[in-house]
Amino acid sequence: MESEQLIELIKESILLEENVADLYKVFSLNIPEDSNFWWQFHLEERSHSMLLHMAKDSFVQHGVFPKDLLTNSIDALKDSNVRIEKLIEECNAKTPTRREACMMAIALENEAGEQHYMKFMEKSAESSLEAVFQQLNRDDKEHERRIREHLDALPAEA
Repeated sequence: MESEQLIELIKESILLEENVADLYKVFSLNIPEDSNFWWQFHLEERSHSMLLHMAKDSFVQHGVFPKDLLTNSIDALKDSNVRIEKLIEECNAKTPTRREACMMAIALENEAGEQHYMKFMEKSAESSLEAVFQQLNRDDKEHERRIREHLDALPAEA
């Protein structure tokens, strides 16, 4: 993959992580019963964004960026970002129910960019650089599982 294409993928992937973090922040601010729950996810997505920023700034120029860290579909990333930005606007205009917020989050966590990122984090590290990324991200795995558990614990009327 050429350096320019890789940088574009990284930038769009960073935007994806930041958009998801922003949506979780909206949930945290507007759903007081689940504020801490969503704030934790907001922080974790920001952490993903910072890891990608660090990798772009430190490793691309040396040609050692972990190629499997990102999806290779720039179009899928751009589509996801447009959709998430629209969701943020909609959720700012009208707060979703607690259940709706969970369902939106589960759908996001199953999108291509997030799934590709998680597959990278779960594979066997092929270099010390990959191992560092995986170690830094260990606590951030399994977002979907945690959101589903939260959803299952909500009262039916939530």
